[in-house]
Order: sequence, then C-alpha cells, then structure tokens
Amino acid sequence: MGELGRALFAPDGMDALRAALGHLRIADAPADDAAGANAYVTAATAVFAAAWTRIRAGKSPIAPDPNASHAEDYLHMIAGTEVPPAKARALCTYLVTVSDHGMNASTFAARVVASTQSDLVSSVVAAVGALKGPLHGGAPGPVLDMLDAIGEPSRAEAFIAGELARGQRIMGMGHRVYRVRDPRAQVLEKATLALVDAGVRNDRLALARAVEKVATSALAAKYPTRSLQANVEFYTAILLDAVGLPRAAFTPTFAVGRVAGWCAHVVEQQANGRLIRPESRYVGEPARSGTDE
Repeated sequence: MGELGRALFAPDGMDALRAALGHLRIADAPADDAAGANAYVTAATAVFAAAWTRIRAGKSPIAPDPNASHAEDYLHMIAGTEVPPAKARALCTYLVTVSDHGMNASTFAARVVASTQSDLVSSVVAAVGALKGPLHGGAPGPVLDMLDAIGEPSRAEAFIAGELARGQRIMGMGHRVYRVRDPRAQVLEKATLALVDAGVRNDRLALARAVEKVATSALAAKYPTRSLQANVEFYTAILLDAVGLPRAAFTPTFAVGRVAGWCAHVVEQQANGRLIRPESRYVGEPARSGTDE
C-alpha cells in the first residue's frame, strides 16, 4: 500500500482528505489549464472523501463513474448501490449551495497561500485544514446529536431551555454574518421537503422544524439584541442524513462542495491578487530604558 492508500485509513475524515489531497500533482490533470486543474482537484476531493467513508465502514473503495453526475457518482461511491434520482438532486442542491460563501475562513486560507504564488493543491490543502475546525465546518453532525437527544417535538422546549441555562450553544443556530435566517437554510429545507415528496422517508424533518421554531423563540428571549436563527448547518444535517451519508462524512462532504469555490478563488488570486500580508501592531510591554551590564 502506498502513502496515498495509507492516508485514507486515517481515523478522521478531514485528516484523511488533507493527507490524500497532498499527494495530488497538477501535472496529472487531464488538461494543461486552470479549468482542467480545478476539475481534477474537485473530482479527487469527492473520490477521496467517498473512499475514506467506505474504508471506515469496512468496505473497499469504488472507482468513479465518468458517465454519472458529480452528486450521483459521489453517493454511488459511498453506498455502492443505484442512486435514486431524488437523492442525487438533493445532494446536488447541497453541493451547489455550499460551493462558495464569500471570504470565509477556509477560502481566505486558500487565498493567502495562493497569494504567495504557491500551487493549487497547497492552497486547497490549507483550506481543508481551516474547514476541519469545528467553528467552521464541524457542526452538522452535532445538529443530529441534538435532535436525537430531544427525540420528539414535545421535549424541544425543555431541552433548549436547559441548554441555554447551562450556557451551551444551540447547534445549527446563529451565524457570524447573517442577522436573519440563513437563506441557505431555506434552500436546503426545501430540498429536503422535495425528498419527502419523492418518497424518501425522513423521520427527522418534522422534529427539526419544531426544534428550530422553539430555539429561535428561546434565543430571541434570552438575547433580545442579537438575531440568532437557523444557519446552513441546521438543515445540512437533515439533508445529508436523508440521502444516506453517515455523520462522520458530513464535514468531508462540505469540502466536496466547497472545493469548487476554493479553486475559483485561487485562480482569481493568482491572476489578480497581491501577497496577502496583514499588518499588526505590538501592544505588549513597552521598551525598557537603561543599559545592560
């Protein structure tokens, strides 16, 4: 087994993805241009994430199918079975929705590396490292943990009140940018509803909508000067669970969607950007007077 194969046996999906992507060589891309390199890295991210998910489940990786859509192929490489069109459409909606979101932490990390005239792979690996952090890409799984702990809508009010009394964060609620409900949450909620309409059973959607309502009201009462509403991760958890992905694959799947945006930002930074070097100001101990003896 080579180094790439060993990388995919890492216990954490983001560790595996970071190590596997580090083995890519842009020279192996099918086309000698930016578009070919971007497609190569985007495709490899999905293949590596799917392979790690299979290995973690004790199964052998499945080769990609060039005739399948990106979302359909990703689900097939994980499940190993025929993918219902409704699930492929739902995952495609998710991947497009999260593909870019301004100068977030991982995108900024990618642009900083690209600004040094480093290569695309190095920039994307840096972005993966930033996305791994729980404050950026790690909350969808805990949203499901919270819903499982609540269990049924009638228990939502007591659970949320207890969490707030203990000073705990309500998973999937609040965003550093939005002071309204995250518009991406609405897109993913509608995509999940479309899954249900297509006959894909989802036992958590009704619970999630009830919990969101209770949490929004409770947070508004506790923090009247702040607007803490559902963010993208709240319905990400419901949708990814509904299409059959295990929780451990949620953050790697976020990377599968966001990598297209990272690649676009790297191309832009390399073409038009300058070295990113923020200024800083020393605010420590003042200089000491006197002479040394």
